[in-house]
Amino acid sequence: MMMKAVRFHGKGDIRLDDVEVPTCGKGQVKVDRIHEYAHGKRPHLHEYLGGANIMPTTPHPITKEKIPLTLGHEFSGVIEEVGDDITDLQIGQRVSVQPIIYDGTCGACRDGLINCCDNNGFIGLSGWGGGLSEHVVVPRAAIYEIPDSVSIKIGALAEPISVAWHSIDISPLKKGDKTLVLGGGPIGLAVIQCLKARGVETIIASEVSARRKEFAKQFGAHHVIDPTQEDIVARVREICGGVGADVAFDAAGVQAGLDQALKAVRAQGTMVNIAIWEKPVQLQMNDIVFRERKYIGTTTFVAGDFRKVLDAIASGSLQPEAMITRVIKMDEVEEKGFKALIEEKDKHVKILVEVSP
Repeated sequence: MMMKAVRFHGKGDIRLDDVEVPTCGKGQVKVDRIHEYAHGKRPHLHEYLGGANIMPTTPHPITKEKIPLTLGHEFSGVIEEVGDDITDLQIGQRVSVQPIIYDGTCGACRDGLINCCDNNGFIGLSGWGGGLSEHVVVPRAAIYEIPDSVSIKIGALAEPISVAWHSIDISPLKKGDKTLVLGGGPIGLAVIQCLKARGVETIIASEVSARRKEFAKQFGAHHVIDPTQEDIVARVREICGGVGADVAFDAAGVQAGLDQALKAVRAQGTMVNIAIWEKPVQLQMNDIVFRERKYIGTTTFVAGDFRKVLDAIASGSLQPEAMITRVIKMDEVEEKGFKALIEEKDKHVKILVEVSP
């Protein structure tokens, strides 16, 4: 039996292909009626523009698959089948899929850090299908039930928001801290929302795009700075009582922004890097050493972050629906999804793909 799937074949080459419908075995869950997000950040769009980088061109160590591969790692859907050994899930339940692929045996996995697995990958990037297909089969551990009060399309936002949630969890943020967020793209906006949900009273956003500055304000930034128009260091210090931000989150990945943001962090403050850099970056170590600042990295999320995010959405403390700026169908992914995110990137945050079997 065949189904439709959007697959990546190489640079500038995505196709709506006919592929075999996956079978559901022990320990697995089969999902259909999928809602997936196309977005303008790594990895999908950057693979499309520059060719395979994260997506494997040789067999992935866990999935044993390589391109062409089905795209889509931010998705929700409805359970259509479960493995014979699964008794805690029901057909028809609405679920969000946590897409990390991990081996479960390396040192990081044994420490519970599945996001740091030595052989990690992602459903929708490394094999095991993806959200841009009519059906997908995933491990039971990847499934998170969506609360009744949360729509299925919002449930698909659990993935990018969990990235932001986790970055805050591993930061030293405490009550009363003042924060700086670099970048008003999808992850930067998610960080702003999560900071607001946690009661942070000073959220400063740095962004150049006029539309994204509006988004930043809409989602909870108390101050928005255009670094091309203002001195970000002086302005942040002014807002923060002359000392600078306690914690900064870099969701932009721009050298000039990093250089200035480090100076805008207070003595013994922390810079958290969320951005994936496309080329080597220079880190001005003396700006860290002589102010005893800390610079830490964060990647994706750990087990449990999806549950926290979905519960926060259900409670109303997170209200991310305005992140959805367009809704399209699977056969429109390239023209109205990827190309729109290239040519009109400042107008969009998340483009929802409604996948209909």
